Amino acid sequence: MENTRMVAGGDTVAGVSQELKGRPAQLQWSGRLTFILAATGSAVGLGNIWKFPYITGEHGGGAFVLVYLACILVIGLPLLMAEVMIGRRGKQNPANSMANLAREFKVSRHWRLLGWLGVVSGFLILSFYTVVAGWAISYIFISAQGVFDGASGEQVGAHFGQLLADPWALIFWGTLVLMITLLVVARGVKQGLEKAVNAMMPGLFVLLLVLVGYAMTTGYFMQGLNFLFNPDFSKLSGTSILVALGHAFFTLSIAGGGMMTYGSYLPQKVSIAKTAITIGILDTLVALLAGMVIFPLVFANGLEPGSGPGLLFVTLPIAFGQMPFGGLFGMIFFIMLSVAALTSAISLIEPAVAWMTERYRISRFKACLGSGLVMWVLSLGTVFSFNIWERHTLFGKTFFGVLDYLTSGWFLPLGGLFIAIFAGRVMSRKATEEELGKGLGYRLWYYTIRYVSPVAIVVMFLNAIGVIG
Repeated sequence: MENTRMVAGGDTVAGVSQELKGRPAQLQWSGRLTFILAATGSAVGLGNIWKFPYITGEHGGGAFVLVYLACILVIGLPLLMAEVMIGRRGKQNPANSMANLAREFKVSRHWRLLGWLGVVSGFLILSFYTVVAGWAISYIFISAQGVFDGASGEQVGAHFGQLLADPWALIFWGTLVLMITLLVVARGVKQGLEKAVNAMMPGLFVLLLVLVGYAMTTGYFMQGLNFLFNPDFSKLSGTSILVALGHAFFTLSIAGGGMMTYGSYLPQKVSIAKTAITIGILDTLVALLAGMVIFPLVFANGLEPGSGPGLLFVTLPIAFGQMPFGGLFGMIFFIMLSVAALTSAISLIEPAVAWMTERYRISRFKACLGSGLVMWVLSLGTVFSFNIWERHTLFGKTFFGVLDYLTSGWFLPLGGLFIAIFAGRVMSRKATEEELGKGLGYRLWYYTIRYVSPVAIVVMFLNAIGVIG
């Protein structure tokens, strides 16, 4: 079957395959493993290593982990499969893919707005993600200098506060993250994205395993495992379940445009279901390994596992500072965190770059330069939110708080909801079977994406905006 693929404005895109069987070879992943590494890199980020451990600590440990794993299985994986499927069938960036599929299934052209929502969400998220990732890179050098050796909690907290209060330091580190990201993306799918993830993702797992080995020497490794894997359901609440649902949704990088774009580079012969399951397993494994590193260190130093967002940048440096070879392993930890942040950053900007190259027929270098400049200017708002603009708020939120609230609380849940509706109710069953195959697995996906996922996302969305919870 053939179908002309056109951009939203009606012009065919130079260099893009005009057939349903896919993009040209230079615009496809080399194979299944490369896509798995790239998509896992998109999913693995600060959320796995920073957010997952502290929300697990806040919500009681093992019971929360079980609920989180159930949410990944029932909600996260079906949505991930749906987004990758839409990208592969649409063959272009999210906005143009949705326009293509709207024509194929003869529905309103306004469905292309769903693709735009993903592009904009990824763009806005990266504008503040680069700033937070910059903290991680700065801590590599701080740890290497031995700043945290023997430091008290007050000293470590004061150092972090000084970093946030210095706009020039935040601009420098955030700009460094953005420049590295743009240099990778500008080189294209084969020479940029593939080479980066093929080096970064195995390196990330090696660093994690080294740190797990270090955690085993603390004398508190079993206590950490017990906290992480021994469920105490008396500590669960309705809020805990909603937090687990929300994190399962966000940790797989759903609705940010990256997975749809990466899916458009996926060869037709590759199984979406098998790759999505592998991505979900690897993403969850990273989160659990991070917990196996962090909680033994926390318990070994009598610290609080539920210490909130400051767990990585205040609590852990205290722990590293009190332990033998803490400076070395602290440096390794923040290198690992920076690698995870960069693999996610690459996927967040790729949808915008893909759209610019396909819409305006410009080089990736020019697209990276233009989008990077706009993103850098936006990132200044996040930088100033922690210092010179911290008293300037909108509805009680700083510039950073507004961006985080809009993307996490509105754009991503709405994007996920409409992805579920489009995949389950707009695309024909024949089309989804062509992409995903037939059998029991397909039938489970089909009924989950039609009935379970939309309800779960609506509940999560209502909780995010304060209607329930």
